[in-house]
Amino acid sequence: MNSSVKRLDPWAAVLAIATLLFPPVAALGMRWVGPWPIVGGLIVCLLLRVVVPAAVPVPIEMTLCLLAVAAGELIVSVADPELAARLYPVFMSATMLIAFGLTLWKPPSMIERFARIAEPDLDLRGVAYTRKVTWVWMGFFLVNGSIALWTALHGTWLVWGVYNGGISYALAGALFAGEFLVRQIVRARRGKA
Repeated sequence: MNSSVKRLDPWAAVLAIATLLFPPVAALGMRWVGPWPIVGGLIVCLLLRVVVPAAVPVPIEMTLCLLAVAAGELIVSVADPELAARLYPVFMSATMLIAFGLTLWKPPSMIERFARIAEPDLDLRGVAYTRKVTWVWMGFFLVNGSIALWTALHGTWLVWGVYNGGISYALAGALFAGEFLVRQIVRARRGKA
């Protein structure tokens, strides 16, 4: 077995999946258990994600995002726990937008950091490319957060759950897959040049 291959920590994976599943769980569970257990469970998952070690190093900005979202959830839940639950995707998009933006101001960019996990010897073209991709993801977080805010303030639980627990993940997945395809095309062209 190759010792350089990082193995996924099962607890970190469980916590990541739990926070990803929060929107549909919240939308379905709000009627039966109410907002407090849902928001409380979310805050616990977010805090555990910070303290449970992961096999792959997590950039400090991502850790700060989780802490900021947990703090935002706690503050809003004091006044309106149902709104706090609905604002989770907004908080995530806003903190990710800020975190990615900060890495453009103080490089390496967030996407460069992720790219270097798989490709430590990233060349200058790769660095420039990852910087552009970081900008694209910031645009995604801005648009996604705006739609999430609309669903939080004006949508039904069904609309909120479908967008934030399905459509937004599909859009993020499409962006990720599209960027992967573009990267392969760019690499192939460089190889021919």
